[in-house]
Amino acid sequence: VQLQASGGGLVQAGGSLRLSCAASGRTFSSYVMGWFRQAPGKEREFVAAISWNGRRTYYADSVKGRVTISRDNAKNTVYLQMNSLKPEDTAVYSCAADPAITPSARESEYDYWGQGTQVTVSS
Repeated sequence: VQLQASGGGLVQAGGSLRLSCAASGRTFSSYVMGWFRQAPGKEREFVAAISWNGRRTYYADSVKGRVTISRDNAKNTVYLQMNSLKPEDTAVYSCAADPAITPSARESEYDYWGQGTQVTVSS
């Protein structure tokens, strides 16, 4: 599976962005998909994950209520809708694919990673 994230940019605090992650390969619909982020000087951290059929989602506490993960298996794409953005959300956001059934926050579970997209939130 090859992944490509897009949709990042510069936004003011309180604004919104929708990130997309396009996947290649016919088995996209069988993977858990996750979003992670890495801020300058910090470790990469989990943001959100979604099961293969979209029925189960899992969010980091830091984004819960502000972020929604979704997927369209017909388009081989997973989305991350981010609202009420804060300066601390500034990071490079990457998508990843996990062949498991249950969404996970653990990086080690994810086998495939895409290049990230920069999100910058100004105060």
